[in-house]
Formats: sequence, structure tokens, C-alpha cells
Amino acid sequence: MTYCVGVKVNAGLVFASDSRTNAGVDQVSTYSKMHVFERPGERVFVVLSAGNLATSQAVIHSLRREFKDPAGVGLGAVGDVLEAAEHLGDINYRIQKEHADALERSGVSAEASFIIGGEVAGAGHDVCLVYAQGNYISATPETPYLQIGETKYGKPILDRIIATDTTLDDAARCALVSLDSTIRANISVGPPLDVAICMAGELRVGRRLSLAGDSPLYIGVQQGWNEGLKRAFLTLPRFDWEQGAA
Repeated sequence: MTYCVGVKVNAGLVFASDSRTNAGVDQVSTYSKMHVFERPGERVFVVLSAGNLATSQAVIHSLRREFKDPAGVGLGAVGDVLEAAEHLGDINYRIQKEHADALERSGVSAEASFIIGGEVAGAGHDVCLVYAQGNYISATPETPYLQIGETKYGKPILDRIIATDTTLDDAARCALVSLDSTIRANISVGPPLDVAICMAGELRVGRRLSLAGDSPLYIGVQQGWNEGLKRAFLTLPRFDWEQGAA
């Protein structure tokens, strides 16, 4: 299982993902689900992946091969993030069709989904969710974040905190709390946690970090959030029958 989130605020974009691909009693496997395509000053894209690992690896390989082509194709040629999402969706759908029969005979789904966000010079920053079927949606002012994978546990904090005027640093902290909430509820999601921040107009990944489970920053976020929740809980209104109770 996987959990990835992309956030769009006025100041730029935040991306966060876990790295766990398998979690069993005697085996834990990790693989980064964050992929950066960058030509500083011209264009930058961050792609997050979820679903079948073979499909997602094949999609990323195809995107990278195109991006290295000096002729300017694929993500190196699109005019904005929406075009990038459409192109990614086409590749994803094609690769799934190529692998579907063999995988489905083994009872394995070939489906993969992606979040892609970034900015092309002159086109503005954006983030999109690309479905397994190849279609996509983009973030809106009403829903300024998009998730893939195990989404339900990390959603409440995003709903309460993220707005278009949220700062990039606060959005990144919120994304980490969202990841931690998911990790606590689902053993198949786990560190290292990858975070990338793109400031609007910079056309590059300005901040990127990978946090192990014992990282002081990650532990500090966990402890601060847990203690804050407990303090908030203890200040909730009392029931009528509690008034004056010893």
C-alpha cells in the first residue's frame, strides 16, 4: 500500500509520500514513490506514484527517457501541468493494457495512479491526480490537495488545515502529520518519508528531504501533534452531569 499527497497553495506546491512497498511479518520493502523532472528556470515536475509497482516503474522510465531526449518531447515539451497530466495518463493507460493480461492471470491488478504537479515558465503552478483509466482532475481552491493510495486516515487533518493561503512550510508540516496519521493506522504505509517543496515561480524543487522513522524532525512532529491533540481534548466542553463533580 501507499500514501501520497500533493498540495497546491498560493505560494507554491508541496509533495509528500511514504516509501513502503511491502510489509509482512518477516519482510519490509521500500521504494521511493517521488520522482523529479527538472530543468531549472524552464520547468519542473514532481510525480508521485501508487498502485502496481511494475506499471509505475515502467511509466516513470518512459517519462525519463522522453525527458532526456534533446528533441524536446513528453514532459520536456508540454505547455503546462494539465498537458503533462494528460500525457502521463496516456502512457499509464497504454502500459497497463500491455501488462494487464499477464498480471490478471496471476490475480494481480496492473492499475497505477499518479499525482503530478509543477510549473512551466509562464504557465503557473498546478497539481493533478491521474487515474488508472488515464483521465485526471486538478486541485481547486475548495479542494487544494490531492491524495492517492491509502487516503482516508490522512484526510481529516488536510481538511482542517489546508487552504489556498496556507504557507508552504505549514502545508509541508500538515502533509507530514497526514502521513503519520496514515502510518499509525496502516502498517503497509511507512517511512522513509519524502517531502518536496516548489515555490511558485522558482521553476525548481527548492526544498527536498527524506525522513527516516527515527529522524529527530519526524519524531518532533509526532510528539508535538500527539501532545497538542491531548491538550485540545482535555479542553472540550464538559457534560452537564460533570459540573461540580469532585
